[in-house]
Amino acid sequence: MSILESVPALGTHPAGGSLPSRAETRDTLSRASYDLLVIGGGILGISTAWHASQSGLRVALVDGGDFAGATSSASSKLLHGGLRYLQTGAVKLVAENHFERRAVSRQVAPHLARPLTFYLPVYKGGPHGAAKLGAGVFAYSALSAFGDGVGHLISPVKARQAVPELRTDNLRAVAVYGDDQMNDARMALMTVRAAVDSGATVLNHAEVTGLRFTRGRVTGAELRDRMDGTEFGVDARLVLNATGPWVDHLRRLEDPHAAPSVRLSKGAHLVLRRTAPWEAALATPIDKYRIAFALPWEDMLLLGTTDEEYEGDPGAVGVNEKDVRQILDEAALSVRDQQLSRDLITYAFAGLRVLPGGPGDTSKARRETVVTEGRGGMLSVAGGKWTTFRHIGRTVLAKLESLPGHPLGQGMEPVSALPKKLPLPGIASPNAVAHRLLIDGGGTGPSMAPDTARHLATHYGSLAFDIVRLANEYPELGERIHPDAPEIWAQVVYARDHEWAETADDVLRRRTTLTIRGLNTERVRSAVEELLGKRN
Repeated sequence: MSILESVPALGTHPAGGSLPSRAETRDTLSRASYDLLVIGGGILGISTAWHASQSGLRVALVDGGDFAGATSSASSKLLHGGLRYLQTGAVKLVAENHFERRAVSRQVAPHLARPLTFYLPVYKGGPHGAAKLGAGVFAYSALSAFGDGVGHLISPVKARQAVPELRTDNLRAVAVYGDDQMNDARMALMTVRAAVDSGATVLNHAEVTGLRFTRGRVTGAELRDRMDGTEFGVDARLVLNATGPWVDHLRRLEDPHAAPSVRLSKGAHLVLRRTAPWEAALATPIDKYRIAFALPWEDMLLLGTTDEEYEGDPGAVGVNEKDVRQILDEAALSVRDQQLSRDLITYAFAGLRVLPGGPGDTSKARRETVVTEGRGGMLSVAGGKWTTFRHIGRTVLAKLESLPGHPLGQGMEPVSALPKKLPLPGIASPNAVAHRLLIDGGGTGPSMAPDTARHLATHYGSLAFDIVRLANEYPELGERIHPDAPEIWAQVVYARDHEWAETADDVLRRRTTLTIRGLNTERVRSAVEELLGKRN
């Protein structure tokens, strides 16, 4: 494309500070000796790497795919206390979740999270009555110290004003509460960046082909760079297996006879174009334990989720016709038919929840984090929820401190001494950033379109100004990637040079919203691949 002809190659643009090349990173990983090697670039591994590097450990992080390339970018995009846990009496757990949710959305990443009002519709014949749900949302808000207002009931008429597509037939009342929403892939990438800023060395698309052993203990890993086939290795005093759905696969590389430690549950989602504005989300009770979400997200509508046991290849998980029918049928309990036309679907995705092994319905299983140690000394961590990703990272680090025979404590800050609410890169008020971009392009040039300004502010925070400076230096990069999306071409170059993007999917699915909007066209992919190929 002509607009790309003068785009700079890696390391030549004015934003500066580009990442080292893959070859340089491989060389660093091969030559250094690390305290901790984290295998798995989902949010559990990323958070642990972040906290471990803050503590003074020499940390390496690798992933066979992209960072947040599987489960961690296939969530319901929520930071929440877990209203359904009140059903099982887990009051302390809900309070702890609320504490973490508020910390992330207020102090750690206010530029990447936003408050979202939830409506729980109470229909005639539904699994819960109005009095019960009214009491439930009041208790839920109390456990959050009423930081999101007081949970209460409103009339169907008032609810319809905020959600025009709400189905009101047999609707008795609507319970109201507050939680938070995010773009999970963006949150994960900013956490990777925080880990690197703290000293970690990271590489995505680096597949583990074997483990290294010293006198029977796991002391590193053999890897293959999936981008060019280069083989290399990493030495470490301790290896952490944070591979999510693949956790047992890696455990069997340590011990071929290792018994299964987890089970998997598939959660599918649909993304649809909206037919009307949505000012609140719907959380519709399906039965005593399950809730169907209809969430306004990225100017689209996100529906989900399913919850069924999965026993296949984790790499082959996807959305099938049965999932689509179930999601649409469950959404139809509270959403009008005109919003649920299949013609409005732009994208479908599925992820795998990692649950502790055992019998029972996966929808009733608690989202616990399990840390185990193998016969070769490798630690494996699995499970948990997005909301508590900081807490999980600290918990795993505390486990490392207490391990006998692992002298990681030497020169290492104890977990208790680490900052409790260290912000992620780019922290800023998104409203202030968007306003500045609207006025004068952040002081670097002309103003920009309101939707682009808002998008940059809520996905990058103050780092948006680096992208705008790049676009002002190369005006063609200030053009939209697609006329129906707010993203500009400068974001692709920024993703390449500052956010470890290697493939078109890395950019289109996780560093921008082009794929979820259904705008992943052949023309767009080709242009993105051309930009990614312009490296020194």
